[in-house]
Amino acid sequence: MTTTLPESVTSAAAEAVAAVLPAPTQLVAGAPVVGDAAAVAEYAGAAVAELLLPGAPRVAVLVGAELVEALAASPMGGLDLAAATQPALDAAAAALGASCGTAREVSLDQVGAEIGGSFALVPLLGGGTPAGALLVSDAATASAAAVESGGVPPVLQSPAMGSAQGMAASRGIEMLHGVDMEVTVELGRTHLTVRELLALSPGAVLELDRAAGSPADLLVNGRLIARGEVVVVDENFGLRVTEILDETAVG
Repeated sequence: MTTTLPESVTSAAAEAVAAVLPAPTQLVAGAPVVGDAAAVAEYAGAAVAELLLPGAPRVAVLVGAELVEALAASPMGGLDLAAATQPALDAAAAALGASCGTAREVSLDQVGAEIGGSFALVPLLGGGTPAGALLVSDAATASAAAVESGGVPPVLQSPAMGSAQGMAASRGIEMLHGVDMEVTVELGRTHLTVRELLALSPGAVLELDRAAGSPADLLVNGRLIARGEVVVVDENFGLRVTEILDETAVG
């Protein structure tokens, strides 16, 4: 069967999303299907954005539990799903011949209402199983197809709008690169009673729960993420990182 233009446009958008959506394995776009509430409910999170096309149609990215849990367990604290999926939505919009607005996280039961009307769902497969999905409203594919065929002119942009859209391409987790985090190096710990604390005086020695020569802990916002050895750098103490800990090793 010959692929229709709207279906080919949707598949191209899904392939663009698969290339940039965070995942432990490379994602590939599956075959588009008619979307419904039952299909949406199989995923764990969703983000939606408006396309800068006539009628402001919308697209959405669905993600699985693995990405939602990874964002929640980040050493920097819970990260925003909308920010994490913004590059994917930008990629989908570009494949549809447009730009998109800022992503918004929405609940799964509100996805249909946010998209507005019927939509296509393209599963994004990682290792053969769905790890995410792209939702494209029928209005979006029709509008994108019309733009591609020359039937509808692109949305007119003011200089200010064009500048804002240029910034959209760089949104995502990288927006957090300038956020200050509290980094602490911990040599060890001990427990004291109030009486022992009050008895402290200059010259007192506290025994820590760490053997001499053991690595020190590196904590970010109170969360252990690495270990290393204490060094001296230009008369200041420093930490040479020797081990980066994953979530299973922290405990």
